[in-house]
Amino acid sequence: MATDALARLLSGAAEVAPRGGLEDKLALGRPLRVKLGLDPTAPAVTLGWAVVLRKLRQFQDEGHQAVLIVGDFTARVGDPSGRSATRPRLSKDEVTRFAEPLLDQFWKVLNRDSVEVRRNSEWLESLGVEDILRLTATTTVARMLERDDFAQRYAAGRPISLMEFLYPLLQGSDSVAVEADVELGGTDQLFNLLVGRELQRDHGQDPQVALTMPLLEGLDGVQKMSQSLGNFVGIDEPADEMFGKLMSIPDPLIAKYELLCTDLGPDDHARVVAGLEDGSIHPNDEKRRMARAVVELYHGRGAGTAAEAAFDKVFKHHGAPDAIVDRAVPKSVFGRKDDGWVVYVPALLEALGLVESRSEGRRLQGQGGVRRDGRQESQEDVRILGEPPGDLLGSIWQVGKRRFARLAGVVEA
Repeated sequence: MATDALARLLSGAAEVAPRGGLEDKLALGRPLRVKLGLDPTAPAVTLGWAVVLRKLRQFQDEGHQAVLIVGDFTARVGDPSGRSATRPRLSKDEVTRFAEPLLDQFWKVLNRDSVEVRRNSEWLESLGVEDILRLTATTTVARMLERDDFAQRYAAGRPISLMEFLYPLLQGSDSVAVEADVELGGTDQLFNLLVGRELQRDHGQDPQVALTMPLLEGLDGVQKMSQSLGNFVGIDEPADEMFGKLMSIPDPLIAKYELLCTDLGPDDHARVVAGLEDGSIHPNDEKRRMARAVVELYHGRGAGTAAEAAFDKVFKHHGAPDAIVDRAVPKSVFGRKDDGWVVYVPALLEALGLVESRSEGRRLQGQGGVRRDGRQESQEDVRILGEPPGDLLGSIWQVGKRRFARLAGVVEA
């Protein structure tokens, strides 16, 4: 039984430090204090964040104590992990504004009844100059430059602030404050997690085990999933939007998303990897199964099948989605021409909220990316019958694959 529990907890993990450390902690025969710190620096919990949240939930399910650190102080410093430049600082108000909505989303993954939630401002905000000096004395500049991201920036002559050097020490102080047995994080967090071990040892505590999870590439298939890059899927997004985004990931990521973002399990993962390699599994079929599984994880049984049907209605059968926003547009997008009325399509698309600007509308039209009532619309000036909006009233306009709006009328500009 203990062996099965260890296998479940190690499933999908990238690295455990020290090697064999988790076995030793489990052998203590008591619930472990398993720490995960997340800085509230953006409004959504992404599938990338959910990878470590789901691992924390696995520890909960095995009877261990989840300790969730809301980094309301460290977020104001800015985690330099994986960064090629200094991260912009957030104000205390900005961090507070992000924190509460994020907590509501965390409960989609974690068992709320057995989570110890702490904010690291509890112990970090009161640090004085002497405390900071004592903290900085625990490490060296040479040790900090062992970090890949710091080393690369230093070699390239890009600035590294002293404040960024403090971040791993502040995160490590969290482990001391909560007496963590295990700390979870992405692979880019390993250095910070190891600093936590060093600080715990300095304070006479048994050092934590560092368990890292792979970073999840975003929808572009290249860079880490990030809200600032726009390549993310949020766990709070509508089911149809979530399914559509997941269907856009590159095929080589299908198996990884299944392993890290669903409950399909490692045995299933091995089968899928083999099947995709030998051609016995079609990538599109497997991507659909993955997308259904993710949607149902966050929206409930049956939601994945419904989202797939909505996806096919739009993209396979070229229909329109059931929920389309209705918008009235300024009468100024229409004009007189040859004793009749015409609509300038790029201006109409802008007024409908389907493009950011008329120039974007012209460009997308030129690329064949604009449809009216399911048919491609290539004319920039479209003649209408009667007074605006004329026979275009109720027409459905589509830009790209996911943007739809219905022309509901006109208003005087």
